[in-house]
Amino acid sequence: MKFFRLALHWQIFIALILAVLVGIFADSATTLFGLSLTSIFNFIGTLFLNALKMLIVPLIMSSIIVGMMEIQPDTLGRLGYKTLIYYAASSLVAILIGLMVVNLFQPGIADGEPVRELVGLSAETDDVVQSVEGKGTGDLAEVFIRMIPPNIVSAAAEGKMLGLIFFSLLFGFFVSRVKGKPGDTLKNFWNGLLDVMMQMTEWVMMFAPVGVFALVAKVLMTSGMDAFRPLAVFFFTVLIALGIHLLLVMPSVLRFIARVRPAAHFRAMMPALLTAFSTSSSSATLPITIDCVERRAGVSNRVSGFTLPLGATVNMDGTALYECVAAMFIAQAYGLSLDFTTQFTIVLIALLTSIGVAGIPSASLVAITIILAAIGLPAEAIGMILVVDRVLDMCRTAVNVFSDSVAAVTIARLEGEETNLTMKN
Repeated sequence: MKFFRLALHWQIFIALILAVLVGIFADSATTLFGLSLTSIFNFIGTLFLNALKMLIVPLIMSSIIVGMMEIQPDTLGRLGYKTLIYYAASSLVAILIGLMVVNLFQPGIADGEPVRELVGLSAETDDVVQSVEGKGTGDLAEVFIRMIPPNIVSAAAEGKMLGLIFFSLLFGFFVSRVKGKPGDTLKNFWNGLLDVMMQMTEWVMMFAPVGVFALVAKVLMTSGMDAFRPLAVFFFTVLIALGIHLLLVMPSVLRFIARVRPAAHFRAMMPALLTAFSTSSSSATLPITIDCVERRAGVSNRVSGFTLPLGATVNMDGTALYECVAAMFIAQAYGLSLDFTTQFTIVLIALLTSIGVAGIPSASLVAITIILAAIGLPAEAIGMILVVDRVLDMCRTAVNVFSDSVAAVTIARLEGEETNLTMKN
């Protein structure tokens, strides 16, 4: 069928249109073969969400470990430390911008009330509150205690992702220090596991149109078209936060730290930005990013050859920002007032997961599931986020790529290089 030959985002778009039509012309009382349509759609949507959650533990572990293995200890000299510090700082700033904007606009609140029922979330607020409190996020010290679990297998089984991520970071780093055949065996195993998990993720995402159709149709049949209003607010909240980072923070770094002309850098990176926006893939855009940074911006290969491939793996400002806003949106939709410690947990996990799953298709969906599980929120709302995820994915990928290019130029200038964009005194 021609439908299956279309790009995935077009399949999801068509599924969304069909779901809207079903939601308009059917209601919760409609049946098919003696079964209610809502129960059928709920069954299909639950299968899709469970398939996503099934991937989390092996996907996260293999992604982080492989990423850390690539950072060889002997490369972490002056250039390496500057790059890693920059990437950590820029991602943290992006997450804090997202946290500020989502707290300001509160997309999960409509007319003073949580939008839980409006968007068709089935879990009761009281149950969610108890679940969040059960995670022990009220104590800041508890967050760091959970980073070092006494039993890593138990942590994985119980969904304690913070400890799993920390263990994977340490494991991957020390794997890179193992020499000879044992080191090669370990690296081959984790690379192979990552390849398998990426293929499984791509396979599960083939069913995303079906999952989107079922989840959206179910909500519209029970809640009506009013469900789209909070999603529209969420959509523009993310765009505003991404815009602040792209148009205010990054140009400030270029002007005041790198001492280059921001407008000239935007022009130099335009081919890479357009490619990133259209493909939604930092990895696929990497050759064009390198070409723009070296030929158009004038950065040496010594700097761009290290910063850009590493950035395409670990520097995901837009993704980290989106994860934070999405998790906060879902918490607001349930009527939860998250304390400082819980929001700090969201910031920390968003920072770590943006490193760990950067190269995986639809990485943000997996990462958001991790954040929700870590703070005790159900994953059912991810189905609604899928409605607006494709366009936001295009936007955040462009932000990711632009941040990588800013890092390359900034590190080059800190290393004493002159570029084509350097401001004249």
